[in-house]
Amino acid sequence: MHFTLRQLQVFVSVARQGSVSRAAQSLALSQSAASTSLAELERQSGCQLFDRAGKRLWLNALGRQLLPQAVSLLDQAKAIEDLLAGKTGFGSLHVGATLTIGNYLATLLIGSFMQRHPECRVKLHVHNTAHIVQQVAQYELDLGLIEGDCQHPDIEVLPWVEDELVVFCAPQHPLAKRGLIGLDDLSREAWILREEGSGTRRTFDHAVDRHALRPNIRLELEHTEAIKRAVESGLGISCISRLALRDAFRRGSLVALETPDLHLTRQFNFIWHAQKYQTAAMREFTELCQALTKGIRRSDEIVLPTIP
Repeated sequence: MHFTLRQLQVFVSVARQGSVSRAAQSLALSQSAASTSLAELERQSGCQLFDRAGKRLWLNALGRQLLPQAVSLLDQAKAIEDLLAGKTGFGSLHVGATLTIGNYLATLLIGSFMQRHPECRVKLHVHNTAHIVQQVAQYELDLGLIEGDCQHPDIEVLPWVEDELVVFCAPQHPLAKRGLIGLDDLSREAWILREEGSGTRRTFDHAVDRHALRPNIRLELEHTEAIKRAVESGLGISCISRLALRDAFRRGSLVALETPDLHLTRQFNFIWHAQKYQTAAMREFTELCQALTKGIRRSDEIVLPTIP
């Protein structure tokens, strides 16, 4: 065999970081050691894996083909190393979650997982759907939990649980005392919405586009809690997951509006790269999430265990 696992490790890190210096820093190597390792891999194979422009490196066509296989091999090597060291194979897990899932479900789900597997090191990254999909596609995350569809050709999607968005306002808002709210009413209101690229915004846009409704968007915010505060302050109405609103609805600080013309349901999904090696931690975490939501009709009905 004309390559080493260390050479593949350097190759993968350079592919992710875009430079040898940053790759060396992430691997705790000297820059010269990382550069030598990559040069040896290319020399021994007789193939160039990167296009170079100054200090910046981009994967070429062959490098893009190699990357998923190198990542998979390194994951399997780590599983073997853990097994030989007497570990259970749950060494680490890098999870990405979109904001609704990350803020209202993921931490408790990860807490339950870590109680069962305290030896596992878990990292949670919370961002919008577009960003999580990109990170999974680039092998920066083992597993993603997203809101809505994913059409990326390299990513596997596993449906999890249904989620429902709801239009809502402050209790003092004129619409709060109304019954059914029609499209004409909605078109006259000021809206406070999530940013483009989020799963929540995509679901909302699809729902209003079906009726050629052009909402008056007054404000775009990246966080659901900020949207809730803005609506409570009377700045406008909004539409986010019922899961994120259930406590506010119980308190009466926000009021749900009935909008039968808008189709606002979507799916929470697990995603991972189709060519990624499925670690024991990935399988166990996915199964735990499915077990905790078994028989649940909708995300806001999930009752998660408390973490002592």
